[in-house]
Amino acid sequence: MPPDIPGVVLATGGAGGILWGLVRGGEAGWGTAEVVAAFVIGAAALAGFAAWERRAPEPMLPWRLMRIRSFTAANATGFLQSAALFSAAFLAAQYFQLGLGFSPFGAGLRFLPWTATPAVVAPLAGRLADRAGPRPLMLAGLILQAAGFAWIALIATATVSYSLLVVPFIVAGIGISMVLPATPTAALSAVPPADLGKASGVNNTLQRFGGVFGVAVVTAVFTATGHLGAPAQVAAGFRPALAVSAGLSVLGAATALAVTRRRRPAPAPAAAQHAAELVPLTR
Repeated sequence: MPPDIPGVVLATGGAGGILWGLVRGGEAGWGTAEVVAAFVIGAAALAGFAAWERRAPEPMLPWRLMRIRSFTAANATGFLQSAALFSAAFLAAQYFQLGLGFSPFGAGLRFLPWTATPAVVAPLAGRLADRAGPRPLMLAGLILQAAGFAWIALIATATVSYSLLVVPFIVAGIGISMVLPATPTAALSAVPPADLGKASGVNNTLQRFGGVFGVAVVTAVFTATGHLGAPAQVAAGFRPALAVSAGLSVLGAATALAVTRRRRPAPAPAAAQHAAELVPLTR
């Protein structure tokens, strides 16, 4: 099947315009011609992408899938989950090195209470999702992640002891460990088997965009409230920016509420459907 070139161009242009505006807004000014033009062009391209995908012969994003509530909700949750996770990881790396003075290797080691948790919890969460459905894990996991991020944002200073950060990092790690296996499960179980390939592509793409979007947003917040010149200023920018990561987690939990367990049935073949319609007439 031919690639959806117009869709790729419009989606890339739309995402690029919005992200450029977010990244440049804090430095150049939110009302400058450059930033306003980036937002306008990005929004117009995304609107064009939505319009094109509705009539494209082979769309990269089949619009009929977006009409499935659980699929749309799961992808929105995945987008926000990635935005929160990647933005927090980006911020924490800067904070550990430039705010607390750890070396790059030392900063990496101090990530382990957060990043090693999925190796233990995620397999258990995956089995639990098969039994209870993905929504409870997505909801609880994102709330735990938000709580961990908010906790760190409240206590982070240029002089805080690392030991005080371990428990909230573990809480956030347990949270994301619950969400990671449940979100793609929710998205793929909402569509007919024939659409699993495209559904997986949409889910992966939106998660990648979510990560870039989250980093762009928290960078703008960090730039507006702090800078990298001194440890105290790094901490001053880190706290509100990480609070935004916590807020993105809460938004992800809200979208997870619309996810259900039921798989959407595959459409019946025309002949079988016609025969089913004739059965009552023969009785």
